[in-house]
Amino acid sequence: MVRRMADAAYRQEQDRDRYAPHVRPINELVDELRDPDGRGWMPYVAPVHGGVNARVLSILRDPGPKTQDGTGSGYLCIENDDATAEQQYLAFQTAGIDVHDLMPWNAYPWYINRKPTAAELDAGVEPLVRLLDLLPRLTVVLLQGGDARSTWHRLTRRRPDLVADRHLTVIGTHHPGRQALWSADPAVREQRQQHRLDAYQQVAGALCAR
Repeated sequence: MVRRMADAAYRQEQDRDRYAPHVRPINELVDELRDPDGRGWMPYVAPVHGGVNARVLSILRDPGPKTQDGTGSGYLCIENDDATAEQQYLAFQTAGIDVHDLMPWNAYPWYINRKPTAAELDAGVEPLVRLLDLLPRLTVVLLQGGDARSTWHRLTRRRPDLVADRHLTVIGTHHPGRQALWSADPAVREQRQQHRLDAYQQVAGALCAR
């Protein structure tokens, strides 16, 4: 079901399992990365996702408001109570990709709720490298939006072995947020949305092929 993080009982389940074995290494990494050098707060990864067992790494721009503690869930999760999460959930579901196969992350993983600067995208590379080291079953990287693609490009320049040695399939598409999909031209809007749906199908195909 979409937007289950709106339910307090469901959020409590996620809190209870925050350090379950499959997400413990990742959420301990989040604990370590929170407020380094004054960068600020970072959401945990919801244990409903695959964690270290994930085969798909989905990267967006930065954590949204509904990931915040108190006013949101406190987690990265495609079941958060917001439109972007719902768009992802429905697209993954349509493509036949299970939530347990997913690992959500962001180009700039700290909370800023704005477009990251070039320096911030650079800062997001090292956490991403450390995350990749925790995902032994990873098969596909889905880059949703220009900032995700930019950070991945920075990573591959620093660590080309991470893609080549692991034979990762990398797929890029538009960010699922309404602003990223908007155009005054209805044909362009439709094209962008279709590109997203096609990308999710490509992810599903890549999983079946491995």
